[in-house]
Amino acid sequence: MLTVAELLAGKSERVVSIGGEASVLEAAKLMNQHRIGAVVVTRGDEVMGIFTERDVLNRVVAAQRDPAALSVKEAMTTPVACCTLATTLEECRAVMSEKRIRHLPVVEDNRLKGMISIGDILKTKSAQQQETIRYLHEYLYGGTR
Repeated sequence: MLTVAELLAGKSERVVSIGGEASVLEAAKLMNQHRIGAVVVTRGDEVMGIFTERDVLNRVVAAQRDPAALSVKEAMTTPVACCTLATTLEECRAVMSEKRIRHLPVVEDNRLKGMISIGDILKTKSAQQQETIRYLHEYLYGGTR
């Protein structure tokens, strides 16, 4: 079973993060710039929370709050569900499904190491299934010559 470490090996090591004192408007611009749905809220390498598109909708837009005047720490989700490098992708999928979330920061020794999304897990699962299909097809019908 694949682990988070194996998944991260094939991804960019860069994780987009923001400080809690930044405004929600700054966070939204950062998310748009990088075309992502969540940023990790950090103090140094320590994870303080996560700020997602859902936070924008629920805690800013629906609450009719000014995104330029509201800090990220006031609107972020905390505590944040995290995983480690040794966590299996199946365990991550189960946590994401149970908590109805799409992003998990990866933390080791209280330091942010990466971020995985449900999209990463689905992409990996799809690649594994395609490989299984190819293997079974070759087994049933012979290898390609």
